[in-house]
Amino acid sequence: MTAIDSIVARLTQLHPKRIDLSLERMWRILAALGDPQRRLPPVIHVAGTNGKGSTIAFMRAILEAAGLRVHVYTSPHLVRFNERFRLGAAGEGRLVYLHRKDTQVKVRGHRVELQEIEGALAKLPNIQQAAAAERDEILIAWVVPADPELWDARQ
Repeated sequence: MTAIDSIVARLTQLHPKRIDLSLERMWRILAALGDPQRRLPPVIHVAGTNGKGSTIAFMRAILEAAGLRVHVYTSPHLVRFNERFRLGAAGEGRLVYLHRKDTQVKVRGHRVELQEIEGALAKLPNIQQAAAAERDEILIAWVVPADPELWDARQ
């Protein structure tokens, strides 16, 4: 068992089995520590059901790119307890463009939005689903008829 494993095991034993939604335990420990929260630099608390991780990652990149030091604590962890903590160094963040968020492609020199093609196909009579893609600058589309008995590809 590594040192980290033993620390995580100890912390897991200390954690109550019943969920206590009150803040009493937190206020008690903060008071015992001399209320360190009053001496903290500015803190941003992100809460909610969805999007916390991506919101924090984006904010962290912006703040670090501005030369600020950003530490992050997230809960719960996905795989390992260590994932909850990220200690930052000033100025190490950077915004990285990974790919387009839209489905625009180029076909024979023209910009084509695949979602528009799919939407137009889906509006045709007897079409349940439609999909479009581009391969080697050729537009390809697939359709699923709502009623295969009435399907006529010439429509």
